Amino acid sequence: MINRLRHCTEWIRNISEKIPKQRLILLLSLIVGILSGFAAVILKNMVFFMTRLLIRSLDIHSVSIVYFAFPFFGLVMTVLFVRLVLKEKRLQGITRILYAISKKSSKLKLQDTYSSLVASTLTVGSGGSVGLESPIVLSGSAIGSNISRFFRLNYKTTTLLLGCGAAGATAGIFSAPVAAVVFALEILMIDLTTWSIIPLLISAVAGTAVSWLFLRDGAAFSFTVMDPLVIHNLPFYILLGLITGVISLYFVKGTKKIENWIDLLGKVYIVYDIKLKRFRRKQTAGKYSGTIRQLVIGGTILGIIIFLLPPLYGEGYEALNMILTGQSHELVNSSFFYGTQKNIYLLITFLFLVMIFKVIAMAITTGSGGVGGIFAPSLFMGGVSGYIIATVFNMFPFFSVSNKNFVVAGMAGVLAGVMHAPLTAIFLITETTGGYNLFLPITLTAAFSFVVSKLAEPNSIYTDRLAKRGELITHNKDKAVLTLLQTNDLIETDFIPIYTDYTLRNLVESFTASKRNIFPVIDHNSILKGIVYIDNIRPQLFETSLYDTTLISDLMTSVPICIEVNTRMEKVMDIFETTQSWNLPVVDKGKYVGFLSKSKIFSAYRNQLQDFYD
Repeated sequence: MINRLRHCTEWIRNISEKIPKQRLILLLSLIVGILSGFAAVILKNMVFFMTRLLIRSLDIHSVSIVYFAFPFFGLVMTVLFVRLVLKEKRLQGITRILYAISKKSSKLKLQDTYSSLVASTLTVGSGGSVGLESPIVLSGSAIGSNISRFFRLNYKTTTLLLGCGAAGATAGIFSAPVAAVVFALEILMIDLTTWSIIPLLISAVAGTAVSWLFLRDGAAFSFTVMDPLVIHNLPFYILLGLITGVISLYFVKGTKKIENWIDLLGKVYIVYDIKLKRFRRKQTAGKYSGTIRQLVIGGTILGIIIFLLPPLYGEGYEALNMILTGQSHELVNSSFFYGTQKNIYLLITFLFLVMIFKVIAMAITTGSGGVGGIFAPSLFMGGVSGYIIATVFNMFPFFSVSNKNFVVAGMAGVLAGVMHAPLTAIFLITETTGGYNLFLPITLTAAFSFVVSKLAEPNSIYTDRLAKRGELITHNKDKAVLTLLQTNDLIETDFIPIYTDYTLRNLVESFTASKRNIFPVIDHNSILKGIVYIDNIRPQLFETSLYDTTLISDLMTSVPICIEVNTRMEKVMDIFETTQSWNLPVVDKGKYVGFLSKSKIFSAYRNQLQDFYD
């Protein structure tokens, strides 16, 4: 059986080698798009049925304890699946994809094709306050990456098919092919060329077709906008953009702080020292004790928040539908605010609390071990904030704005600010709402929100950590290529080290056996002490009387600067530029490793540039 499978695999590969490369890529992009679309359909249906199974018997007129129990239960099941079945600490979506593109040659694990589907179903299906978009994008990207690996395609093509998977999955979940392509270009930094845009479009259309075929309108994310645009209200949309920009900053900064707090919770805990009569921190000792502490404390807080504010249960799209269809008063069902629907001030207060606590609930869900994304929470916060702002405006007799239009524009504003992806936000909202007549106000809101967010936070919530570590691919070609270069791969080790207590005679002997004119000087612990440049000591080489009396320590020059192994290539080039050197030593905690040559780096740079962009 195994032999037959191997023969079949080789036969498929042999057939693919006979197909022209461009046609093969178009064919594979279609396959990737279809499979990614099916993944989106499967995920959406699994979550849909799990959600209905758990909450179908709820009484909307009373507060239900299930809003506390189910999210906690979902976190427990997700953590067990991730830690015990997948053997991973945490599943990351978009960040994992970006890291794979920059540092793993766009290679994602085979298990990434399904792991996030199962994990996010357990989290979101049981009420976790996160979205499904990030998990499905990871799944689609993994499908594209692994298909490319199967056919043994190069890095450039693998990255493209990875982007095709992301586009197909995004199109499948939203039925928005144009937005899906823009997402791949804007978020995943796929290079915009004719060679890349066609496969992305094919995958996006294929994913959308699969979604339409199996989800129809019942399960797809679709909203309808009916209110016409009033031109003289455009200044209000600019103001909305500024406000949603501030909300985006709250979203990003709040998420970081809460997740950092939960990470710290897994590493240390507070105990009371009887002898010292004070509280002190203590490091976590057990293998799973930190995870259990995060799960119990985070899950309990999450359950309490959702118990008090039921609209935070799950993704939030149902709540957005209620707001867009004029049923915002029903959001207080099953909460302590039930019975206050007719009081607009209490309703606005309730929605404001929901908006504020959405970030907290989302960050606790992911930080405590849940699997999900920020896409849906961003749209949720944007929609709720847009409704609140429009309602407040309409309280004044001389103002009149459309609640629906502000909800839609608010969604675009927060999404653009959080993800630093204004084009994705604009096209996604216009496609999913059919609000092309609102293209101008949506664009204004998204643009101003993006500017506010970008000025305060240079990196998006997806790219912040990677950018700080220099592991992010961007549309800047120079920086992108430098990010792809690995310092360890360029270290030259054919230099002959000499010891500090060697004499000039030992150096001459080493010189005759070496092809280099640079000799690193080390002690007997391999610690780099200096460098001998042959060009600097040529007169001494011809003085044989000095061979046995002159020590290397007298001939060596001090090291101008050392490069640590694993230093980012961008920083390495900055060091070369500052020192004006052509060769620099590489050390590992002071121990000599080799040399980096500027000429070799330039050669590798040219080769990488040609491979990636030609």
